[in-house]
Parts: sequence; C-alpha cells; structure tokens
Amino acid sequence: MHVSSRRSTTILRVLLLLLIVFSAVPAYAQDDDVTPAPASIGADVPLTYFGPAPSNVQRELIGPYQLLKSGTIDLENATITLPLYRGQLTSGEPVWYILTDTNDEGNAAALGLNFSAKLSYSDVGNAVRPARLETDGTVTFERGRVDFSPERSITPGEMPGAFPPSQFEPGSVGDDDYSPLAKIGNYVYNAPVVAFGVEADEIAFCDGDADHSLVHDKVVAICPEEATVTLSLTSGFSFARPVLYLSTEANHPMAATMEGATYTPALSDITVGHDDGAFSAVERIFAFANGPTGKGNPQRQGFNSALSGEGSPLNVLGGIPTIATDYSPLWDLNLGVWTNEAIENGYRSRLTEEFAILGFVQQGWITGPDGGDFGSTGIIVNCPIVWRFL
Repeated sequence: MHVSSRRSTTILRVLLLLLIVFSAVPAYAQDDDVTPAPASIGADVPLTYFGPAPSNVQRELIGPYQLLKSGTIDLENATITLPLYRGQLTSGEPVWYILTDTNDEGNAAALGLNFSAKLSYSDVGNAVRPARLETDGTVTFERGRVDFSPERSITPGEMPGAFPPSQFEPGSVGDDDYSPLAKIGNYVYNAPVVAFGVEADEIAFCDGDADHSLVHDKVVAICPEEATVTLSLTSGFSFARPVLYLSTEANHPMAATMEGATYTPALSDITVGHDDGAFSAVERIFAFANGPTGKGNPQRQGFNSALSGEGSPLNVLGGIPTIATDYSPLWDLNLGVWTNEAIENGYRSRLTEEFAILGFVQQGWITGPDGGDFGSTGIIVNCPIVWRFL
C-alpha cells in the first residue's frame, strides 16, 4: 500500500515520540536544566574559594538541603535509596512499603521523615487505613491491596498537543480499600506500598533491572535482604527553588500513568480546593498543559513537553518544609492553560513560583482547562518532598 511522504514522516515522528516516552519508565527523571549553576560563574575567584552554603548554617537559608533524611540521594541519577519495610495484611499477605511523612513531629525528626501537620486532617472516609504495631516490630494493615501486574502505557495526543494523552494505563492499581496513608497508634504515616503479596526472593533486584510487574514503577532497585529500595525522583520547583520529589500515588488514572504512580481511588475522599483553610489536608501543586516545549529550551515546562519525552513537566509545588509551614505530601493539582493571547504576545515562559503563577491567572493570561476558572482539578497526587537544591 502506498503511503505519502508526508504521512510517512508523521508516522515516523509518532513512533519516535512513543519510543522516547516508553523508554522513560518511570517518567520524568534526570532534568539537568533545573540544576543550579556554580556560584563562581562571573566571579574573580574559583568555586573552591567559596565558603559553605548558607543552608549548612541555617536550613532555611539558600543552598542545598535534604528534606527526607532517611535515605541516601544520588543527585546524578535523581534517585533516593530508602529503608524497605515488610508488613502484612490481616490476611497474612506480605506488604512491602516505605515511610516518607508523618504528623508525629518527634518521630519525624527521629526517623528522618518529613513532618506534615496537615496529615492530621487526612483521616476522612477511606483515605487512611487502620494499622497496628505487632510485638515483633512489624505493622499489620487492616485493608488495602495493590496490583502491580498491569503494564504502564501511555499514548500522547495528536500533535502538536501531546496533552491530554489519547490512551493511558497505570502500571499499578490499588483496590478501593488501599491508601498509602496509615494510622498507627494516634499518628498518620505516609507509607506507600512498593510491592505486595510477594516474598523476598521474588523481588530481589538488588542490582537494578526491577520487574515492574511485581514492584512499583518508580523502583530502580529493591533488596529485601538489605532492607533497601531505590526509587527515581521527579524535578520541580517550590517558590523558585529547584527541588526533587517522589511520586507514589494519584487518585486519577491519567495522573497515575503520567507520574508512574499507583492509581489510588481512596485518596478521592480527601477534600480539595481548600488549600490552606482550616482542617485542610492538602497543599497546591501547579502544572501547565501547554507550556513552552523544546528539549534545549530553557523555558521548557508542562505536560506537552513531558509527553513529548523532553523530561519532567517541572511542576511548581506550594509550601515545603524549611520554606513554609503548610507542607503536605498530598498535592491538590491546579492545572493552568496559557491563553492564545498570552502565547501570541510572547508572555508564555517557565514559571517557578506560586504567586507569580497566581499573578498571571489574575491578569487573565492563564486559565483553567478549556478556558474555565483556574483552581483545583480534583486530582490528588502523593508526592513526598525529598531534596531542595537552593
């Protein structure tokens, strides 16, 4: 059958795009364009003459800072190696999980976890599952199973707008009773499950090449014998500071697929849209559907760019520890769309700070999807903060 040259070019372009997207599982790793430049550029002395970063003296000051201290970070590969815990359901099935956040401030400091006061208000509906500590030190979860057998797949939308994708299938799915949030004693812990219903020898991928039909798509290596798991991280910003965070769950299948996370319907029981109001369990995360694209473009940002295989969407997080007091690992997705007028005027650019984004919204240059009001999409993503570059 004869295929026109133009159509052949289009088909090859789509196939190349799919190859790029599918070769990046899990998604959004290693974004070199957000790494800060050396302070010595333009100075008359070399970098070795500079003193320690101010963050070494006081964590709130400018400089690199590890927020999730329980693990070891590999900045070159954008991964973190965390303690791997083995628990069980009441039925006896093995549960392999990590710990990232808690509303127990003392234990957060002791274990190197992120402290989040907002998690106190997440215990609504089915969003937090009961768990109990056993005499052997393990945790028994009363409910919640995760199926890691599905194969994650995503097909970008028809060009030039890769977002929204025309097809998506998350690589892991929690049942209606699963939530990464667990109440142990009087406190809520963020305990994402990275493998379920398997024994240690079945998931012993200590040297990498993890089987994602058995483990979470973010897992790079997992070693039950050493009680460690290495997971890939995502680049973003918080108040203009580049950061790395870990994406583990989302309450919408499209978001879960794009993030390489577990689709978790139970998180939908948590109220969104209230952000920093009383009793809010969430903090806002800002994303763009149609930000600037181009692999080498220093303004690159957004879902069109990410689905084209260019890297992370470079989402903008609200408050994180050391910068604000309102941190939550439960992010309420606010999706922005640049208007045609803003694009024609050359206003579209990379935005890295919450209030700058809200200013563009106020001026009418950014709207919600389909020109609607800007605000919550109803999508929650569980993204514990890990590292702050500045």
